[in-house]
Amino acid sequence: MAAHIIDGKALATRLREQLRTDVEQFKQSTGRPIGLATVLVGDNPASEVYADSKRRLSKQAGIEDHHRRLPKDATQEQVAHALDELAANPAVSGILLQLPLPAHLDATALIDRIPWEKDVDGLTTISAGRLARNVEGLRPCTPLGVISLLENEGVQLQGANVVVIGRSDLVGKPLAQLLLQKNATVTVAHSKTKDLAAATLQAQVVIAAAGVLHLIGAEHISAGAVVIDVGIHRTEDGLTGDVDFSAASTVASKITPVPGGVGPMTIAELLRNTLKAAQLQS
Repeated sequence: MAAHIIDGKALATRLREQLRTDVEQFKQSTGRPIGLATVLVGDNPASEVYADSKRRLSKQAGIEDHHRRLPKDATQEQVAHALDELAANPAVSGILLQLPLPAHLDATALIDRIPWEKDVDGLTTISAGRLARNVEGLRPCTPLGVISLLENEGVQLQGANVVVIGRSDLVGKPLAQLLLQKNATVTVAHSKTKDLAAATLQAQVVIAAAGVLHLIGAEHISAGAVVIDVGIHRTEDGLTGDVDFSAASTVASKITPVPGGVGPMTIAELLRNTLKAAQLQS
């Protein structure tokens, strides 16, 4: 029996519709605007597409646009100055520094200039610490989107064996921490794990976020497991993920497609983070 396809696009649309109402209620009750600043350095085509999509959807939700664009040869000091200006602007609720940055810039140092209460990507050192200590803060958007998808599908996380494949600061590590806070039993594997199937075949939920094309096949999935594919790769046949979708679908009970799975949820959670940032600051 073919796996049920988890429709991230549909859930993201519902979340954004609710967000529009929540944003309007916030503005009416506080008299304050909500603003999102996307900061784009250089002319990376993929980054331009991502930033434009975030800006378009944020405006649809009633969030003001405070976009900044800097040239690809902008210095560390110039980018830092732009971030500091946005941090000091009370009309800016959230700041997102679009990655990757040009190679001559120190991304970690620049990200850490963003105040934690405006860090809608959840990537600053302070945000990571607040997540690790499970205190209030803003969490990375893609891990939030994965949790929302699983909960919307009624997947029981408490007590479940979950394998996260990937250890990045953006997805793998924070996602593992969020799952632990849901009382899941979490194993973190990666592309260098010697016997990956030995770990994944024990899991009720497998989340692939290693950035390796078709790393996960049917041989990695136990019958009835839930599979979440965070990877995205451009091939001659179109977009695909870390999971061999057609093969894994023959054994999984539920699976996310690429595109249309986790991707739309990442932007939806970014917008929800922007509202939460405004609430924290008020």
